[in-house]
Amino acid sequence: MLPTPAVLGATALVIAGGGAVIVSSSSADSGDPYDPTTSQLTAEPGATYARGGGVLDVSRSVDRETLQKQARMQARQLMRLRTQLAQQAEKHAAEVAANQWVLPLVGYTLSAGFGETSYLWSSYHTGQDFSAPEGTEIVSVAYGTVIETTYDSSYGNLVKVQLEDGTQIWYAHQSSYVVSEGEEVEAGQTIGYVGSTGNTTGPHLHLEVRLPNGTEDGDDVDPYEALIEHGVQP
Repeated sequence: MLPTPAVLGATALVIAGGGAVIVSSSSADSGDPYDPTTSQLTAEPGATYARGGGVLDVSRSVDRETLQKQARMQARQLMRLRTQLAQQAEKHAAEVAANQWVLPLVGYTLSAGFGETSYLWSSYHTGQDFSAPEGTEIVSVAYGTVIETTYDSSYGNLVKVQLEDGTQIWYAHQSSYVVSEGEEVEAGQTIGYVGSTGNTTGPHLHLEVRLPNGTEDGDDVDPYEALIEHGVQP
C-alpha cells in the first residue's frame, strides 16, 4: 500500500522510552538507516538525542567516576579561590593598618596650635601641643621607622618617625623615650612619655608633621589638619 502525500510531506514524531526524536521526511528519503520504531525502545530516561551525519548520537548522564573527578576539581578550585580572597583581604587589611593614623595619646587638652606666634617661639609655633600629665604614654600615630632619637635644646627629648611615604612625625618634650633609631613601630605602639624637657611651660607633647620636600626636615604642616585628613579627630 503506497503512503499518502499527507504522510510523505509530514514530520513524524516518535515518543518512546521517555525520550523524543524528531525525524524529517527529507532525511528519511535520503536512505538514513535510523529506524524510529526500534532505536529508542531501550533508551534511558533523561537521555538526550540528536541526529548528525545520518547517525543518531545518544548523550547519556555522566558516569559516577567522572562526576566525582569533576566534583573534586571544583572543590580544589573553590579552595584556591577562598585562599586567594583571604590573602587579598589580609593584604588589604595590612595596607589599611599601615596607613591608618591614631591619636598620639589620651587624657590630653589641646593647647598651642600650629601657626600661633608668641615670645615663646622664634618665629611661629610649628606643631600642635597636647597638654597632659607627666608620664602619660605617647604612641606612634602611624606605622613607620624611627630615624632619630635625640636631645634638642628647644625640643627636649625628641623622637622622629618617618612614614612609608616620607612624611616625618616629631614627638618633642618627652620625659623619656623607649624606642631606638632604625626600629620599626606600629600605629599605637608606645614610643615614650609626656614630659617638659626643652623649651616648655609645662608637661605636654609637641607634635609636628613634616612633609617631604627634598630637604632633611621637610615642610612643617598643621598636625591637627593632618590628623583630620587621616581620619583622626583630635
